[in-house]
Amino acid sequence: MPFAPPHPSLLPKGSLSPLLRRISMDPSPDRFPSSTKGAGASAPPSLAGLSPEGSEVPLWHALTAAEVATYWRTDVEQGLSAAEVEQRQRRYGPNEWSRRRQRGPLLTFLLQFHQPLIYILLAATAVTLWLDEYLDAAVIFGVVLVNAIVGFIQEYRATRAIEALAQSIPELATVVREGRKERVAARTLVPGDVVLLQSGDRVPADLRLVRVRELRTAEAALTGESTPVEKQTEPLPPETLLADRSNMAFASSLVAYGQGVGIVVATGDGTEVGRIAAAVAEAEEIATPLTRRIAHFSRVLLVVIMSLAAVNLLVGVLRGLAEGEMFLTS
Repeated sequence: MPFAPPHPSLLPKGSLSPLLRRISMDPSPDRFPSSTKGAGASAPPSLAGLSPEGSEVPLWHALTAAEVATYWRTDVEQGLSAAEVEQRQRRYGPNEWSRRRQRGPLLTFLLQFHQPLIYILLAATAVTLWLDEYLDAAVIFGVVLVNAIVGFIQEYRATRAIEALAQSIPELATVVREGRKERVAARTLVPGDVVLLQSGDRVPADLRLVRVRELRTAEAALTGESTPVEKQTEPLPPETLLADRSNMAFASSLVAYGQGVGIVVATGDGTEVGRIAAAVAEAEEIATPLTRRIAHFSRVLLVVIMSLAAVNLLVGVLRGLAEGEMFLTS
């Protein structure tokens, strides 16, 4: 594929650093419209079938750069106008995550005891104390306490990790608006903004990349990929997994190398990392097939243990054994 320097009209002469002027791009005219201002608000016909089921939001990685620009009525060369930015800020709100009420440390710790097997162990602790078996009671309660502490630490770390992601959104971003390069507050970004990226930048929102020059981003916090991901601009199949969407730059990821230009396609809670944060904050408990099976097994085991203990106690009493001894044995 042939590469050439970006069109010089991207910004007024002298407004870009020498590095950004060398950002390579596919110069094919059908990939970057010279202007899409005044285009209709609806998406072009070619977007049909490229939205997830039950959603009107297209799969941005499956579209060409021209289709994304047309969808958002933006111009890769000139960016949005000030009036359009203001209008979209009113419609989409600030580029920041909604603050959600989170459980306090005390409640998080107490919820670690909310398990069927823990109820059994706590009951056993109470019984052994009643029978003056203090050593047994201490051992049983020690097991329960260690389990609660480990669970609390894991949940606390997960919560802190989500908060760290929220704080990784940069305060400033470099954009093209009305044909000029500007440094603006990242919270003012709107869908359709044209964002410039270079090495060391934090990606301020989810971007569909339209121009790249050896661009690589670190996305370990989002996708788990341990090495920086090389980026490109070609559309990908709709079924492409999040970690393989090489034509996208996701909010909170770090530009490890190179430069690029992207169109904002999602801000705030609509970004991929924003959705993850919302899901974690709103979910009381993440139920996986394994955890559901463990919970079911715990309930069955609780019934079996209580039944066997009751039968053992009854048989012992009927045989004339001491009630206290049989209670402890059961």
